[in-house]
Amino acid sequence: MDGNEIRTGGKCPVMHGAITETGTTVMDWWPKSLNLDILHQHDRKANPLAGFNYREEVKSLDFDGLKKDLLALMTDSQDWWPADWGHYGGLFIRMSWHAAGTYRLADGRGGASTGNHRFAPLNSWPDNANLDKARRLLWPIKKKYGNKLSWADLMVLAGTVAYESMGLKTFGFAFGREDIWAPEKDVYWGAEKEWLAPSDNRYDDVTNPSTMENPLAAVQMGLIYVNPEGVNGKPDPLATAQQVRETFARMAMDDEETFALTVGGHTVGKCHGNGSADLLGAEPEGAGLEEGGLGWMNNTTRGIGANTVTSGIEGAWTTHPTKWDNGYLHMLLNHDWELRKSPAGAWQWEPVDIKEEDKPVDAENPAIRRNPIMTDADMAMKMDPIYREIAERFYQNPALLDDAFARAWFKLTHRDMGPKDRYIGPEAPQEDLIWQDPVPAGRKDYDVAAVKAQIAAAGLSVSDMVATAWDSARTFRGSDLRGGANGARIRLAPQKDWEGNEPARLTRVLSVLEPIAAASGASLADVIVLAGNLGVEKAAKAAGVALDLPFAPGRGDASDAMTDAASFAPLEPVADGFRNWLKKDYVVSAEELLLDRAQLMGLTAPEMTCLIGGMRVIGTNHGGTRHGVFTDRVGALTTDFFVNLTDMAFKWVPKGANLYEIQDRNSGAVKWTATRVDLVFGSNSVLRAYAEVYAQDDNKEKFVRDFAAAWTKMMNADRFDLA
Repeated sequence: MDGNEIRTGGKCPVMHGAITETGTTVMDWWPKSLNLDILHQHDRKANPLAGFNYREEVKSLDFDGLKKDLLALMTDSQDWWPADWGHYGGLFIRMSWHAAGTYRLADGRGGASTGNHRFAPLNSWPDNANLDKARRLLWPIKKKYGNKLSWADLMVLAGTVAYESMGLKTFGFAFGREDIWAPEKDVYWGAEKEWLAPSDNRYDDVTNPSTMENPLAAVQMGLIYVNPEGVNGKPDPLATAQQVRETFARMAMDDEETFALTVGGHTVGKCHGNGSADLLGAEPEGAGLEEGGLGWMNNTTRGIGANTVTSGIEGAWTTHPTKWDNGYLHMLLNHDWELRKSPAGAWQWEPVDIKEEDKPVDAENPAIRRNPIMTDADMAMKMDPIYREIAERFYQNPALLDDAFARAWFKLTHRDMGPKDRYIGPEAPQEDLIWQDPVPAGRKDYDVAAVKAQIAAAGLSVSDMVATAWDSARTFRGSDLRGGANGARIRLAPQKDWEGNEPARLTRVLSVLEPIAAASGASLADVIVLAGNLGVEKAAKAAGVALDLPFAPGRGDASDAMTDAASFAPLEPVADGFRNWLKKDYVVSAEELLLDRAQLMGLTAPEMTCLIGGMRVIGTNHGGTRHGVFTDRVGALTTDFFVNLTDMAFKWVPKGANLYEIQDRNSGAVKWTATRVDLVFGSNSVLRAYAEVYAQDDNKEKFVRDFAAAWTKMMNADRFDLA
């Protein structure tokens, strides 16, 4: 035997479980350890198309050819997964809906803009049963158009084209969604460890839907919206109506939009429950290798076509399920309904009396007619007085419904794409919609140097300039591309009154900057950012480093009329670790809130680290507190935060839930105070590694350059015109 040969003794040389989920992770050993994975979502190493610019390449896509191929696919025969009534429209609409319908207003996460429907957990949610088949049916088209067409765009487009093929005049469609290549582990879908666990777990009081845990929107783990059989599976249309209203409100939909989406979604297609769910195999992530990535396979009976089981409810809503018409409201309002059980044992509503010719035909045998059905959520549209009023109005005016649904569908499928100027393609609508957070174009032809000189002469402190620019920019969310400094909405309701923005200080600073903007022709949004840049440059100069931050003029100032104040309320920060502020004590630790905010802003762990250290020494803490200001040279962009944090001459002594004293290890004298957010950069092994880089004697200038790059990234995060 060669001396270098591994002696295995006949045993498997791979550590069992080491590369699967059965292995023991660091978090398994130390569950209270701070998990930085949320910031590693911005790591591009998993991207097989690194360096590829999808948003440029999609502009050369054969849009007409793609649409023709999708229209043909709608009625193509597929023996392995038969289409209901020979039309895949209902299946593709459900796929698009469920891809987009995870969006939630609270943190902007979810939605269809990343193609995350391909990955766990979404690809295996019970509510997404058999949508793996829809994606597989689309594969030949994705294969044909390749890199010029993302899965994210294709999955939404398929549902939109399906509606058009059935007769709806849609509001438009925009390309530009870029695929991710790994599961979004940072999205919190709920704490339950069981699919479809009772919704009581998500509410303080299940009878009061507003008490649902934030930022969640769906009522149970594994559902997109509400349980179609009723609250916790118990039919009660009025109770279900309240859950529907709250769930859709958390998606930024009002009552009319909610109603239109319900009607439009159930005008075509059907539910599937003609069989036993007990015969279905595991979901895609749990299925055997032989299933080829598919799930919910029925290998004991036919299990496809008319015998498919997904939700367990069985039947179509309308007489003509492949036609866009007013049949849903006609069926709902002109019949009395009673509770019955589907073949799969699910609760559903069926008409007490109906003419044979008004029944939809069987999905595979046109010689047989079947009873239509309604879910508990459908009955809510009839029995809830607010929804009922909308129902009567739309029933009498089908054209009004057509327009309302087309607009609501567009909003549902484009809500997380960001502003209109990110839309790509010949069918992108030109109309400005308030939910797109429109911002007028700003001037670029003013004298930037002169404006900067006026700001410098205005007498604002470095901390005032930096903190105001930061507060203006920190609302940016990479999850749905909302917020940011463009628009200067920090001067409008509701942002001007947010506690985290220190309204009194904000008013004072804006009173200095607004006249400069008015006199120069620059937007206030530009002036706020330019002032912040000036503050950073002054702080760098005080630390001995010459710095000239890049600045791109052109931001605009939004008006109150352009601002949906109610939809901006969820963007209010309840914590900002960068300014060492908590609105109140929370169950979630301060450092976890910091990670969540940093991830939403698109920051990596090293960027977060250098921004924290720099903001502390510049002196930007909320309310002027001294926690974490580990320096005697406040206002200078030094590495003092990291040097003193890692200095073993000091010890950390707890003085409260989120307060520590930094004491001289020998004398016990108090040198500084700190919060958990400060000290986590010395206690967490990964963050300490970053902190030690900046504490080194040879990295003082590197720190300033890194801070400047991270700062500029945040100031330009919403400048999509610069991409």
